[in-house]
Amino acid sequence: MAPGPRAILAFIAASLVTGRRRASVYDFADGRHRLVSGSVDAGRVSVYDHSDGCHITGSGSAGHLSLYHFGLGAHLTLDVAGAQFRGYDFGSGSHYSGHVSGNTVTIYDFGEGKYFQYAV
Repeated sequence: MAPGPRAILAFIAASLVTGRRRASVYDFADGRHRLVSGSVDAGRVSVYDHSDGCHITGSGSAGHLSLYHFGLGAHLTLDVAGAQFRGYDFGSGSHYSGHVSGNTVTIYDFGEGKYFQYAV
């Protein structure tokens, strides 16, 4: 999975798990903040990634979202259960899983075969 979508998924997951509005996500691997605007609710997501200059939108039921990343032209899924989440990136053809702990989000990207950390 590309760094941008992975960071935005961390942002969305943290927003859903904690219920707090956020304005950015810090990507430790990239060493930079990504500014994000828009809204994240249990059944609807509409955010704009200012770093990549693209929208990410989607909808679904509580716990399951189907998202579309306009920058990649690819669908993603996001399933949230408590502080844990998982999903699939149709653009890269890879699964991911992760968890939210306070202001820290950890994602394991199965396509990359490694962990990535974010602060929100």
